[in-house]
Amino acid sequence: MHVYKSTVLCALALLLINCGNTNSAQLTGLAIDTKVKSILLGDTLDLSIKNPKALNITKVTYQLNGQAIEKNAVLNNTTLGDKTLTAVVAYDDKTETLTKSIKIYNNIIPSIYTYEIVNTYPHDITSYTQGLEFYKGELYESTGQYKESKLRRVNFETGEVLKNINLSDNFFGEGLTILNDKIYQLTWKARRGFVYDVNSFEKLSTFNYSKSKEGWGICNDGQTLYKSDGTEKIWLLNPENLTEKGHIQVYTEKGKIPSLNELEWIDGKIFANIYQRNGVVIIDPNTGGVEGVIDFKPLRKLVTQHDKLDVLNGIAYHPERGTIFVTGKNWDRLFEVKLKKQ
Repeated sequence: MHVYKSTVLCALALLLINCGNTNSAQLTGLAIDTKVKSILLGDTLDLSIKNPKALNITKVTYQLNGQAIEKNAVLNNTTLGDKTLTAVVAYDDKTETLTKSIKIYNNIIPSIYTYEIVNTYPHDITSYTQGLEFYKGELYESTGQYKESKLRRVNFETGEVLKNINLSDNFFGEGLTILNDKIYQLTWKARRGFVYDVNSFEKLSTFNYSKSKEGWGICNDGQTLYKSDGTEKIWLLNPENLTEKGHIQVYTEKGKIPSLNELEWIDGKIFANIYQRNGVVIIDPNTGGVEGVIDFKPLRKLVTQHDKLDVLNGIAYHPERGTIFVTGKNWDRLFEVKLKKQ
């Protein structure tokens, strides 16, 4: 058994950026005054209007990303990241619309988790793992690289491939998730995903991305699909029509976490691999706040070292065993681990 400690590696300065106002607002001198230089989830956002020319202001209404807020709103029920403040100011017989950009950060320091390896299994060293998920006790895997991408059902204990289909040479396979006997598989830059029957692997349909430019990782909570695109954003998709309903941005108390890759839904949280970091963050899907960090970097030293060996990617939760399975791109080992909060 092996136990490793992990560290938190992320830092951005807290800031508020004034985007400027309309030309007419520049003439009047009106501007939104937040009275703060930084804002955390749960803080009170005190708002007022700078009025250097002493105009006769009769009414002011505020919005945060299109939602009405009070001038002293407590930011509890909001997601994190880049937001737009809007103020509609009425004075005399005129109105001015003012805007200002802010960033909202998480209000907790992420917990650090250790892990214990409880089992090690063989894994296909030629598989450039992009997605990994258990469904009804069986392990499914999606792999990448042009001309090498595939979708598989695998015996996780022996590494035997039970079912396999290859993607067309022009597609670079990415993450997968399974919901209601349907496999949802992403591709990287083609802006296209595929839906298969989980039993036959018959392709049922395809879907195109909307605002998210690339496909990286995907998971589901039983109702909604969550899709990463290589940035700090996780997009929410309707599984019926695959439209993007919106997104959350993943932030700590210090800054955003970019390069989010493979995703897994575990006990109400999103676990996300961070590309090139060999680590995983635990995310509150309601806010985008990072609640925990796991450093799996030591695992890479426990697999066969070779020229094509790449980073950790692939995390799958086995609910019956209560354990997590992790591997990497072109790794010859699949690790079953248990987590423990430090």
